[in-house]
Amino acid sequence: MRALRWHGKKDIRCDNHVPDPGIEDGRDAIIRVSSCAICGSDLHLYDGFMPGMMHGDILGHEFMGEVVEVGKDNRKLKVGDRVVVPFTIVCGECDQCRRGNYSVCERTNRNKEVADKVFGHSTAGLYGYTHLTGGYAGGQAEFVRVPYADVGPVVIPDGLTDEQVLFLGDILPTGWQAAAQCEIEPTDTVAVWGAGPVGQFAVRSAILMGAEQVICIDNVPERLSMARAGGAITINFDEESVVHRLHELTRGKGPEKCIDAVGLEAHAARSIDSMYDRAKQALMLETDRPHVLREMIYVCRPAGILSIPGVYGGLIDKIPFGAAMNKGLTFRMGQTHVNRWTDDLLNRIQEGQIDPSFVITHTVSLEEGPDMYKVFRDKHDGCVKVVLKP
Repeated sequence: MRALRWHGKKDIRCDNHVPDPGIEDGRDAIIRVSSCAICGSDLHLYDGFMPGMMHGDILGHEFMGEVVEVGKDNRKLKVGDRVVVPFTIVCGECDQCRRGNYSVCERTNRNKEVADKVFGHSTAGLYGYTHLTGGYAGGQAEFVRVPYADVGPVVIPDGLTDEQVLFLGDILPTGWQAAAQCEIEPTDTVAVWGAGPVGQFAVRSAILMGAEQVICIDNVPERLSMARAGGAITINFDEESVVHRLHELTRGKGPEKCIDAVGLEAHAARSIDSMYDRAKQALMLETDRPHVLREMIYVCRPAGILSIPGVYGGLIDKIPFGAAMNKGLTFRMGQTHVNRWTDDLLNRIQEGQIDPSFVITHTVSLEEGPDMYKVFRDKHDGCVKVVLKP
């Protein structure tokens, strides 16, 4: 089969003659991929910021398709079913899964001992996302083996296009969880840093949850325009001070809820702390750039909530933790508990409350995927979200 594989930093290739996956366990299924996507998290792999990648790893954790084979113990799926596969691999049986904390499933990371040493306790297994999360082959391919396929996959009813439901596997529930973690009240101002795909869904989720005003911060005109179309007030950080503008919009009180939809590759070229972070990265004294996190701590209203769906991979520096403690801020973060939200979000798509396809700007073949990684990373050609068609 064909698949996009990682061959080193900024070296993604569409390889032919990659071995087809097969059934390895009775609960498995094999999916023929009809649509997959490049996620902002994939760019951390492309740029070489996430440890644990190996030469030839198949990328991608946003995918869907048709079931072509099922294991002997799989009673949920049948050949011909059309499914979206959440990026978190869940067993459905461990203590954390029973609590609905699917992204920290205790059984699915097959490299658990290594991850335990790095993180203290392992996360769940993830598709196409380093050997620290299990080293599972990803979905930017023609076929994918789906372990625990009697738990995770979401069966899609007739009448919905791939474009409407593909993002149920990651960025739609990620944006929704980011807003849900904020416990939004009708008088709240919610500020969202980052107008990429997750930020777009966080904006729309916060509005659906009843926020009084939602503010989105970015510097890419096409992304800011998309956020405004979703109901947000926007701030272009290249043109005005984020701190001063938030002060004006909140009558000096600060936003009650702040969402970091950027993560470890924050850009703010004119800020002193960003220059500091880039220098420390170059010297391998820091792995992540936490400019957004610092700014959120500074501007958030006392007793507010910081929600962090943006991915961080290692060590950060110069965090004003004293400010966070003395202001009584609450931090909520983590990979998305996808299956906690999928039933509700699928119903909302069917009812027309949200059509996630609005975020797609580019649809290309799998062979064009390597070039699109760079286009997406550099935000060229108005690129917000790339869908690949194997």
